[in-house]
Amino acid sequence: MSSEEKIEIISKIDRALDEIRPHLKVDGGDVEVVDVTDDYIVKVKWLGNCVVCSMSTMTMKAGIEQAVLQKIPTIKAVEAVNGIGIDA
Repeated sequence: MSSEEKIEIISKIDRALDEIRPHLKVDGGDVEVVDVTDDYIVKVKWLGNCVVCSMSTMTMKAGIEQAVLQKIPTIKAVEAVNGIGIDA
């Protein structure tokens, strides 16, 4: 994918995440887009309390990934690059 395409996709992902962020911020957390791979895997980084939250995996699949997939069907998956048991 071209750099222009990547910028456009990341912008769309951020808009999708804006719908989820208020729920994360209530508990002192957030998420940021780190990258989108050429095979359309979104890499995100947990921020704040989300880094150590035991519910992060469920939040990823049921909230973040679903919000992104609904808005951008070309995305294949969303994965965290940090979190419990994973080096930041």
